[in-house]
Amino acid sequence: MTTVRRGAAAFAAAAVLCTAMAPAAIAAPSPTPTPAPVIPAGLYGTKDPTYDGVWRQSLAFIAQRTQGVQPAAQAVAWLSGQQCESGAFASYRPDPAKPCDPATMLDTNATAVAVQALAAVKPGSTDRAAQEKLGKAVDAAAGWLKGVQNKDGGWGYNPGSPSDANSTSIVIGALAALGQKPGEVKSAEGRTPYDALLSFAIPCATKDGAGAFAYQPDKNGKLLANADATAAAALAGIGKSIAARSVTPAQAPTCTDLAEPTVERAARNGASYLAGALAGTGHLNTPPMPGATDPTPLPDHGNTADAVVALAASGATKEAEGAFAWLRQNSAAWAKENGPAAYAQLVLAANAMRTDPRAFGSVDLVKELNATGPAPQAVPSATPSASEGAGDSGSFDVWWIIGIGMVVGVGIGFLVSGRKK
Repeated sequence: MTTVRRGAAAFAAAAVLCTAMAPAAIAAPSPTPTPAPVIPAGLYGTKDPTYDGVWRQSLAFIAQRTQGVQPAAQAVAWLSGQQCESGAFASYRPDPAKPCDPATMLDTNATAVAVQALAAVKPGSTDRAAQEKLGKAVDAAAGWLKGVQNKDGGWGYNPGSPSDANSTSIVIGALAALGQKPGEVKSAEGRTPYDALLSFAIPCATKDGAGAFAYQPDKNGKLLANADATAAAALAGIGKSIAARSVTPAQAPTCTDLAEPTVERAARNGASYLAGALAGTGHLNTPPMPGATDPTPLPDHGNTADAVVALAASGATKEAEGAFAWLRQNSAAWAKENGPAAYAQLVLAANAMRTDPRAFGSVDLVKELNATGPAPQAVPSATPSASEGAGDSGSFDVWWIIGIGMVVGVGIGFLVSGRKK
């Protein structure tokens, strides 16, 4: 699953921290009010999109499509317009008319989540030109991701940066959503994404963090448990995308070390770690920011939602029920504050648990998500059935056939996701 990006928040927090640490000299002048961010037409959300524009738009589309919602053509056009000629996406391009150049900070996470969204939204069957354009955009994005694969088989947040579990996982999910086999995508050295993912897995025999995944090795090469990375890798290790749903029969998560480790076993070990981490309070925690006066960890709604998706997709629906119940009771204010990506994560958690996100406690998540962007072109009155919702392949053809009369001529596609440490 995917997590709400914290880039902007972390940047702002760092700025506040640095200010607090600066020595007092003379009284500073009254601060100039910060102007409200300019939100481009078609973009979801009202906050500064610099760090998460493509991410939140893509995540919103993916969540909407699991519920049969067809986004507005204007919203789709905005996302597709963010794509560079190479097929890649940056986190946000304020001037999409300006060609991408070597200074453009390309983002593997944004590209991966965007390509899932591009594959999910489809123009009307009679609009051949739009279909061709969409197909080319999807192929270009997938091709770019494969072209920047690291030697170890994984991906870093930006092309060329060291591989990390989160980025590698979100690309695996994108490839799976396109119907491709991630295990067959090899680097020039013959390494696969699953080879990279295994390198971040912590053995069950380890005292701390047994079964978890690390984001990256620390400076000493040690693997430290990271709940965000574990939720991502537990889903990717079984070849699922963020739109995955619960499976049967149920499979209780256990942690087992094999003589010859496999990525699926490591993923199920990760599910075991998540189940244990959620067992006490029903939620995961986020560590306090550096320099925080109160070291008490706070509930992490986004990672908890990701963990629910990972557990349900692995067959551990029973172990996810407590966390899902906690989300239903405690996440409304969090989602309202954080906007479209947060609402999308909760919709995806409900989708994974096969429950109606329109009755998420006292909140209609679909209605609230739709309200963060342009009015959708089509909104079903009821939750699609299991066969109509988003499958693990990322395809939504059944709903499209049912609703084709409403959405003919929609045009143009879009892209999907990314993850931060």
